Amino acid sequence: MRLLITLLFFGLSFQLSAQDNSSMDSTTLAKAGHTIPDFSFEIEKGKTVQIKDYRGKVLVINFFATWCGPCRTELPVLHKQVWEKYKDNKDFALFIFGREEGWDKIDPFKSSNNFTFPMLPDEERKIYSLFATQFIPRTLIIDKDGKIVYHSIGYNPEEFKKFEEKLASLL
Repeated sequence: MRLLITLLFFGLSFQLSAQDNSSMDSTTLAKAGHTIPDFSFEIEKGKTVQIKDYRGKVLVINFFATWCGPCRTELPVLHKQVWEKYKDNKDFALFIFGREEGWDKIDPFKSSNNFTFPMLPDEERKIYSLFATQFIPRTLIIDKDGKIVYHSIGYNPEEFKKFEEKLASLL
């Protein structure tokens, strides 16, 4: 009887876990294999560019918020292990968008953390909403042809290693 109860408990736990994962996946709108949605953004105050202007480069796009704990853990790792490694590679571009945050929050945050990578506003979630409905941090890799080849939600060191391996294979 205990074995049956234990099996039922683990089965129910697995079922709930699977539902959590599928609901999380339902928040992802632009998935691996999809072409990156077209959008414009401010690359610096007063200067707007199109994401398609970067076709031919491997892109990393990250969505964060200054208040987000996992984002605050991931960003220094992203800066050190990705930006510092590839920032001079002509085939690479990195864009970090502050979900629901403007220059007024991003600039002081960037400065206080000594980040040198591009941190850009997405005050109204216009860009984020092309990719997802919720959950940050979110990191994507887009290949030179504009296809999403990697998409992760949250931060954990093992998944970050997979991200780094995928990025290295493209560069």
